[in-house]
Amino acid sequence: MIRYALTCRKDHAFEAWFSDSAAYDKQSGAGKVACPVCGSRKIAKAPMAPSLAKPQDRAPLAPDKSAPAAKTREFLSALRKHVESTHEYVGAKFAEEARRIHHGESEDRAIYGETTPEVAEELVDEGILIVPVPWPAREDA
Repeated sequence: MIRYALTCRKDHAFEAWFSDSAAYDKQSGAGKVACPVCGSRKIAKAPMAPSLAKPQDRAPLAPDKSAPAAKTREFLSALRKHVESTHEYVGAKFAEEARRIHHGESEDRAIYGETTPEVAEELVDEGILIVPVPWPAREDA
């Protein structure tokens, strides 16, 4: 698996995972990579440093003073509101519906739902663009 930092023509930054660089090239060339914010398919790789350290060699993560947890939570909450207002919720049928859309068996539209990490990896391996998001707990729950 490879993670790319990407930007769209409106300078929205996001990340996406691909099985390898050839999978990114194939999906991008076919117009299948889209910005999760605005839907633009004009995408470019952003500069990023590779992560080469083995897990046992990595130092523990220190808090980042420039992006405290509160700001991250605020961003994820805003992202959740945006996705919920612009995407169709398909729940546990996410993987099934993503495959149907990918194969042209269902209407092409923005969806969100739940799946397991293993199934998410299968979707990526099949060339289906998905963006796993760690939703924060709802504040109104």
